[in-house]
Amino acid sequence: MPPNTPSKRTILLIEDDVFVKDLYERTLKRRGYRVIVAEDGEMGLEAAHARADEIELVLLDIMLPKVNGIEVLKKLVEDGLTKKFTVVLITNLGQESIIKEAFDIGARGYMLKARLLPREIVDKVDEFFQTGVFPVSEANGL
Repeated sequence: MPPNTPSKRTILLIEDDVFVKDLYERTLKRRGYRVIVAEDGEMGLEAAHARADEIELVLLDIMLPKVNGIEVLKKLVEDGLTKKFTVVLITNLGQESIIKEAFDIGARGYMLKARLLPREIVDKVDEFFQTGVFPVSEANGL
């Protein structure tokens, strides 16, 4: 397999909603990605630190128990981990101030879960791995 095939890519999914987490995990795995799952911000930080050398993309929810997504993002930047992988927010929060804050901190993409089917989210992940830039559209943010 060429080096850019999904099976060579590892994604950390930090999502607390069991249904959404399972749906995204299954959809990503079906496309051939390796998926590490964390159910809260604390677990997400632990996984990011423990497996930073293999993770290439973090899909990060904002509304998380224990440590919210914005705080997770700040900690990842502070610890220099965003130099190793890209962080993209997946959330239902559409407030422009939160989106702007996340981009100012270091997020490289933003997707509104309610506006995108899981397949469309994975299409954007595929495009990111092909181009190195997270695609921006009307449905995913600024």
